[in-house]
Amino acid sequence: MKSRNDFLKLFSGKYIFFLILLFASSLQARSQKFPASAIADSLKENANVVVRLDETTWDIQSASHATVTQHFVYTILNEKGDGYAVISTHYNSKSISINSISAYLYDANGKEINHFKKKDMTDLPNEDGSSFVNDERYKSGSFNYSHYPYTVEFEVEMVFNGFMHISDWVPQQNFMLSVETSRFTIQRPADYPFKYRMLNSSLQPVIVQKGNKQIYTWQLQNLTAYEEMTLSADYVWSTPHLLISPGEINIGGYTGSLTSWNEFGKFYGSMQKGRDILPDETKQKVKDLVNGLTDPASKIAVLYNYLQQNTHYVNVQLGIGGWQASDATYVANKKYGDCKALSNFMVSLLREACIKGYSVLVEGGKEDMDFVPDFTYDPFNHAICCVPLGKDTIWLECTDQFLPPGYLSWFTANRYALLITDDGGVLVHTPAYLLSDNIRKRNISAKLDNDGNMTLESKTMYRALCQDRIEGIIHHKAREEQLKILKSIFYLPSYEVISFNYREDYSKRLPVIDESLQLSVNNYAQVTGKRIFINPNILSRSGTKYAEDKNRRLDIQLIQEYSYTDTVQITIPTGYEVESQMKNQEIKSPFGSYSNKTQVMSDKIIYYRKVEQYSGRYPATRYEEYVGFYNTMYDADHEDIVLVRKN
Repeated sequence: MKSRNDFLKLFSGKYIFFLILLFASSLQARSQKFPASAIADSLKENANVVVRLDETTWDIQSASHATVTQHFVYTILNEKGDGYAVISTHYNSKSISINSISAYLYDANGKEINHFKKKDMTDLPNEDGSSFVNDERYKSGSFNYSHYPYTVEFEVEMVFNGFMHISDWVPQQNFMLSVETSRFTIQRPADYPFKYRMLNSSLQPVIVQKGNKQIYTWQLQNLTAYEEMTLSADYVWSTPHLLISPGEINIGGYTGSLTSWNEFGKFYGSMQKGRDILPDETKQKVKDLVNGLTDPASKIAVLYNYLQQNTHYVNVQLGIGGWQASDATYVANKKYGDCKALSNFMVSLLREACIKGYSVLVEGGKEDMDFVPDFTYDPFNHAICCVPLGKDTIWLECTDQFLPPGYLSWFTANRYALLITDDGGVLVHTPAYLLSDNIRKRNISAKLDNDGNMTLESKTMYRALCQDRIEGIIHHKAREEQLKILKSIFYLPSYEVISFNYREDYSKRLPVIDESLQLSVNNYAQVTGKRIFINPNILSRSGTKYAEDKNRRLDIQLIQEYSYTDTVQITIPTGYEVESQMKNQEIKSPFGSYSNKTQVMSDKIIYYRKVEQYSGRYPATRYEEYVGFYNTMYDADHEDIVLVRKN
């Protein structure tokens, strides 16, 4: 039998062993971070990525100095989320510096697998495809890991010496992405003014005083992922979105504020003063070009043509080049410039001809229906020019060498913009191209043989926004590439493009492109015994059906209005008559309208189709109604006529 001392020794040994195990477990727990098992099931649903932590802090010291720290943790659930394992941090050799970057990779259990620092990252110039030279650079690094789920953690600290805007806070920046915690903080001196606007949420900041700093913090948690939705409104304008407007700004020694659109315009205008001087030879050229012209519109057209023929777009961003235009003499001598420089050059040419023009700041790209006109912020990334002429205004896209004067393409049409006057900024709206403007008219003459093969000639007129894509192909693709595109865009069986041709008409404000095509289509119609099944809608069928979505959460956004008409005449083989006719249809809805008519004669099928789409934003609750309209149109577009051989 063991003595009491022996028992105590045994107990003590087990207790010490237990303590060692407990300590080892504690060390392991502390060495593991963000295990995937801790993610709630609700955040995994519909998600490729879960944002475990998204924390950004702006520590503002003055109007010209701020330190920004960012801490991001992403758990990547599948290969579709691998893009979040990449960090690319932009900086500027003059105004933005990177103090530190740290990156960590963890497995599903939260065990560290790999890491890198700022010194390990690739450092490259920010070659955006259009910049000739700039001060913009970026640090880039990534993890290559495919054992899902895994987690990446990034920490960045940057210093801004002069800044124009404070970044928006959008906790949920994409589809298929859920958020555990997102936090945004602004620390500012009590006397530094700024404004904020919270969209799509009633969230208010928590405000605390710390020494001479006021600290504003916004935080959201447990945001479930959105499935990717067709025809949805711009995602970042449909979820919680915080806009920040700094009251004082300082870039390159230029000071100003964003307290109003007028003040914004004054600040931008102050950076352009004295940069509109033309060399003497260019002044003389202007005089020669407008000599004998009395109509201001004719003068504008000839000067715009001169700009297009003698300059081209190259992005040059040195110093504060992101905001300050290269001067007019530079553009005249070099024959190139960025959007600001070319717009400034155009304004200078106009002034020499005694015509007042203005530079205009605008956000180029997808049409933005969610601009906030009563809150001053900085969404702009592009500059154009406009010339008021009494009741008319001529808009000029100075980076495009082919558009007619007065026409803005989809890139800048129908949106708010900031016109820079001598007295400051004025919020304006660029032209909207409506249903009666955006027209596509197509006439097809086709012939069908007994085996179901078809030859056809198509003549199509495209106007306004309907011609934009064609215009880009004509001027920016080689003919071989144009042919390749034509061979892939139609919903047809095997077909060959026999010939194609384009003719542009820019004599009026709205540009027109006429297209001529000859196609040969094998097995277009289905021949079964003595019957031929043929769809008379040859080139304009609706693409794919939309699926129902009774739980849709995002609004429907139809960007462009347009009117499409098709008139088709098909010569059919002799000896056939109609066995089954497709019915004529007419559909009207809040989203647009659709109609078709078919007439079968002794040797011909005559088919007419018209589709109109209206632009607008519609609540998600109407998505089923839209699906019903579109899918009815789809069914009508895919209906066949059945011909049978006469006895």
